[in-house]
Amino acid sequence: MDRTTQIIGESPPWLSALEHASRVAPLDRPVLVIGERGTGKELVGERLHFLSKRWEGPFVKVNCAALTETLLDSELFGHERGAFTGATEQRRGRFELADGGTIFLDEIATAGMALQEKLLRVVEYGEFQRVGGSKVLTTNVRISAATNADLPALAEAGKFRWDLLDRLSFDVITLPPLRARHGDKSLLADFFARRMAVELAQDFPGFAPSAIEAIETHDWPGNVRELRNFAERLAHRALLTAPDDPVQFDPAALDPFASPWRPAGQSINRPEKRPVETPDLWSIPGGFTEATRLYELRLIDAALAEAGGHQGKASETLGLTYHQFRGLLKKHGYTGRAGKGAALPD
Repeated sequence: MDRTTQIIGESPPWLSALEHASRVAPLDRPVLVIGERGTGKELVGERLHFLSKRWEGPFVKVNCAALTETLLDSELFGHERGAFTGATEQRRGRFELADGGTIFLDEIATAGMALQEKLLRVVEYGEFQRVGGSKVLTTNVRISAATNADLPALAEAGKFRWDLLDRLSFDVITLPPLRARHGDKSLLADFFARRMAVELAQDFPGFAPSAIEAIETHDWPGNVRELRNFAERLAHRALLTAPDDPVQFDPAALDPFASPWRPAGQSINRPEKRPVETPDLWSIPGGFTEATRLYELRLIDAALAEAGGHQGKASETLGLTYHQFRGLLKKHGYTGRAGKGAALPD
């Protein structure tokens, strides 16, 4: 995710998390950012740095899960020439490079116990040694760390050091998953879709009201990352086929591999995939009333799209009188919500 998505969101849980980060940012203390994958932990890490007194210093990011423990040790603390096979020259580590600034340790829960011991010393005293070196070096770094794991539970199980957890958790910011950010899903989807339209050098006609309802209803287990991929994919397909029509929700855009000719095969060493939850009318929270409302919205959108936004033709498509159709539009508050040609006149 890019930093521009940080300002997108108006839901109370998201604004509360951002406010929390803003309050703790000026304090020169370690902070833990907790949240599911794709919730914006790195964005909050950046906010902590750029709202701190260290904002002019370096902001160094390290993904602890991307390297083996040996390589992560060298990456964080550097190494001396000849420290291991292939170490042909001295190399400064990320803690040296982050001196005077902030280091952001993503996926901190994946760090091994030996490395946690070294992290504890640098958090406690600002001291470390390069791999293969004997000289004690110092650094002035603020540490922020992120994880999607339950660190207290890992500590209880003996898989994470309690003393390191205590030092890192001066303050803990827990980010809400996208499913808890009511209203933000459609805002984010609109942002990502418009950005895709810019790439295609086209105008974005907006999402149809039924698409907005479906986007807000979907659970998005992959959070903002999943929503971004979906919105960009859906906008790309829609702008290529019907660039002037409001974009309809297409469940197929949730899974780019969906095809009747998809090769069947047995995956090897692949984690179990969480099933995609399409916005099926029967599974919508709110029961019959909400399902009926969404179904009527979809019918209205489809009819208006078929009629090019002409309300009289759309009413004929649905087998309704013009006045019945306008009654439906008023019932669902179409004024100012619908796409091209669908808004009610004043």
